[in-house]
Amino acid sequence: MSLFSFRQSCECSGHVPHMASNIICLLLFGKRFGYQDDFIKTYVYNFTEINKPREWTLGLFCMIVSTVVSPLTTAIQQRPLPLMEKLKNMTSSLIKEQMKTRVTGQPRNYVDCFLDEMDKRADESKHFSSEELLMSCLNLHSAGTDTTSNTLLHCLPLPHDHPHIQWRHIQGKVLTSRGKVLTSRGKVLTSGVRSSHPGGSLLNVSSSERCQQEIDRVLQGKDSVTYDDRHNMPYVQAVVHESQRMADTVPLSVVHCTTRDTQLTGYSIPKGTIIIPNLSSALSEEGQWKFPHQFNPENFLSREGEFVKPDAFLPFSAGPRVCMGEGLARMELFLILVTLLRKFRFIWPEDAGEPDYELVFGATVTPKPYNMKVEMRDTQ
Repeated sequence: MSLFSFRQSCECSGHVPHMASNIICLLLFGKRFGYQDDFIKTYVYNFTEINKPREWTLGLFCMIVSTVVSPLTTAIQQRPLPLMEKLKNMTSSLIKEQMKTRVTGQPRNYVDCFLDEMDKRADESKHFSSEELLMSCLNLHSAGTDTTSNTLLHCLPLPHDHPHIQWRHIQGKVLTSRGKVLTSRGKVLTSGVRSSHPGGSLLNVSSSERCQQEIDRVLQGKDSVTYDDRHNMPYVQAVVHESQRMADTVPLSVVHCTTRDTQLTGYSIPKGTIIIPNLSSALSEEGQWKFPHQFNPENFLSREGEFVKPDAFLPFSAGPRVCMGEGLARMELFLILVTLLRKFRFIWPEDAGEPDYELVFGATVTPKPYNMKVEMRDTQ
């Protein structure tokens, strides 16, 4: 974990995306990069920038105009977006590097598998071509890096060890102290109190400390965490899922289109209609969650403290078009967070004031950049 400067305040948004990117690069190209490698730093930076409001709005505008104003279609489609061209060139170089050492029929990664399939279907399918390989690598990297890293960036400051951000519930009511309320797009983060009360459940430690207690207990004597360990970590799972719910990283999912005339709850939807799902409504629906507008891991815990997942938890969308990377993302979020919390303490700097939970909207929803102190834990 050399990417963190111990006992110093470091900007998490400059490091976390590199972790997610390296996982995707390993799957796509069979290669990972050092965190100080200039190539990966530039690669991640370009992906981050292209998902920001200005670039995303420009790309969306070009797409909409090209479908509505036909005389401009050719000109707009041929107009290169500078960041996209850079990403295409960088990705092409990674693909070419893989092709130099490729052995047909012995795939090592996604690129090799695609090329094998391309050879088999040379005259049959337009979906297996060099251009499709390039664009699928770009799409997989963008989708697999941005959403995961943004969720982790949301997660780290929420259950951190800042003394004012602790949660407790007494007889189903959220108690606040100092009158402090932190909001995140209408959702409330309440300060907790530390006194005991015989009438209800009480969280005397911060969420991160409680996660670390559970992690230490389950992983005692083990060198590393495995995905199967999640079954013995209900509270960690609850924190991960609650962070996903509050992050609401892709609030409008991905634009789809009806392939035929459809009837839905009395409405007629013609073929070719653009459909934009509102995932935010499900993730904060009153009546579906114990605390719909608050960060609280109890949204995913039964009265017995077991992990439960409500049907309204739909950050990956639903149905046949559900996110294909859901399984990988779940695995990444759990393994990365557990590994980080097992080794480190993340501390909100005393001179940083209260966390700013205002969000930045683009292709995905991103938290504002923030700094946190990182300390090695003594788990012996």
